[in-house]
Amino acid sequence: QLQASGGGLVQAGGSLRLSCATSGFTLDSYAIGWFRQAPGKEREGISCISISNSTYYADSVKGRFTASRDNAGNTMYLQMNSLKPDDTAIYYCAAKYRARNCVAAMRSNWHSWGQGTQVTVSS
Repeated sequence: QLQASGGGLVQAGGSLRLSCATSGFTLDSYAIGWFRQAPGKEREGISCISISNSTYYADSVKGRFTASRDNAGNTMYLQMNSLKPDDTAIYYCAAKYRARNCVAAMRSNWHSWGQGTQVTVSS
């Protein structure tokens, strides 16, 4: 089970930190991912950390967003800086069992999903 939190309303240029608490499985056996879906748009995979700690960031967030994981605490995070109105979306955390390569993982199905948290960036 995954439970995302930390979304909210922020002005452009501001920051938010999303958290995703996990339970029922051992996080260090899973790649962790963050996805988002804006109104009227397809879901976008924006970040991944594999079980071998390789990372992936979508071009749209590279240099502004940083994902991290706390395996002991079974929690994953997404630090979002320099937020833009285009970042407005529902953000979802996800986990994929034993995924070592993030590029491949982002093209495939993910096993477990959180419920989503709304991020709204005002101009």
